[in-house]
Amino acid sequence: MVGHDVGERLRVRRRGLAGLAGLAGLGVAAAPVLAACSTETIAAGAAPLAFRGAHQGVLTVSAPAGLVGAFDVRVETRDELARLLADLSTTVEGLMGDVPVRERGGGFPAADTGILGPDHGPTGTGVVLGLGASLFDDRFGLSDRRPPGLQPMPRFSNDRLVTPERSNGDLSLTISASSSEAVVHATRQILRATRGRLVPRWVQSGTNQVSPGVRSTPLTGRNLLGFKDGTVNPDPAATASMDEVVWVGAGDGHPEWAVGGTYQAVRVIRMLVEFWDRTRLSEQEAIFHRHRDTGAPLGAADEFDAVDFPDAAALDSHIGRINPRTADSPEHVMLRRGFNYANGLDDNDQLDEGLLFVSYQRDLEIGFLGTQRRLDGEALEEYVAPQGGGLFFVPPGPGAHGSLARGLFD
Repeated sequence: MVGHDVGERLRVRRRGLAGLAGLAGLGVAAAPVLAACSTETIAAGAAPLAFRGAHQGVLTVSAPAGLVGAFDVRVETRDELARLLADLSTTVEGLMGDVPVRERGGGFPAADTGILGPDHGPTGTGVVLGLGASLFDDRFGLSDRRPPGLQPMPRFSNDRLVTPERSNGDLSLTISASSSEAVVHATRQILRATRGRLVPRWVQSGTNQVSPGVRSTPLTGRNLLGFKDGTVNPDPAATASMDEVVWVGAGDGHPEWAVGGTYQAVRVIRMLVEFWDRTRLSEQEAIFHRHRDTGAPLGAADEFDAVDFPDAAALDSHIGRINPRTADSPEHVMLRRGFNYANGLDDNDQLDEGLLFVSYQRDLEIGFLGTQRRLDGEALEEYVAPQGGGLFFVPPGPGAHGSLARGLFD
């Protein structure tokens, strides 16, 4: 439960979630963000990212700016859905390749937003497409092709502020780039190409902390509570690890079209930062069981030192609940690719800031869902209030010649 007088102050307006008005409300430092369709681990902004490949690009290292949005489909037939996804793929491939848009004469609207200028250079734009459980209803005859683990986001103990209009959706799009302007540009180009067929349901933008220069390895960022975020993230450059943690395999009981894909979990988590800032540092560190400045477990010196839980209170901490490091404790593993966000003020003049949590996993029960159930009732719930999100299935990459999710129709 949220402590003190904070609960009454949480009538949060939908800016940044209900529409595109929140595109420019970007926050500060975060954990590594996802980018685009490439099997390589590449720093966004260094060069155009590859659209073609066996997997969509959930492994790409940090980009400074990003966005996750959920959309509802407004077409009526299976053929129209296939055409929508093909048109979306064409637009995404052009954006990721920084392909100039050919202008049209005859008084037509401009084919490009113009906000990047005519000679903007590489933007490092990446886009990841996810499919929601609602896409596999009776509209398109796809119910028998639904990935077995795909479901609407369930409700958890701290979800009193989560509403249907801020949750789930037929499709998700995760966009990242080297600047917030490039993210806005990509979003508007996608909406332009799919107008009337793809309707925004909720949108949240965010940012990452990225060190100067091009990096080929991920960084541990900080969330807006001031603590390091993503310390135990698996290494995306370790192919065997990603095959075990992220990618759906041929023996996992999925339809053939889904092999090589992954499950995406998105959670928009409001952080009650003003309440948090009035809490003793020792209490903050006990909640996480980590030192704030170094990220080291309490009693240790380095972020990656072994964790010791000397008593029941330590085992009830955030990291103790996630992984108590006992022989019989379940292992919940996922690849995290989150953002921080800052949407300005809510209707009560309180700072609307938090974490846009994004994870990828081969199995939702082993990954996000199992982890979240272990965290239900933790002390950190006093300081956070989820606003929405959803569960999606990210199809395999488009290969050498296809379009995104093309295998769904074959």
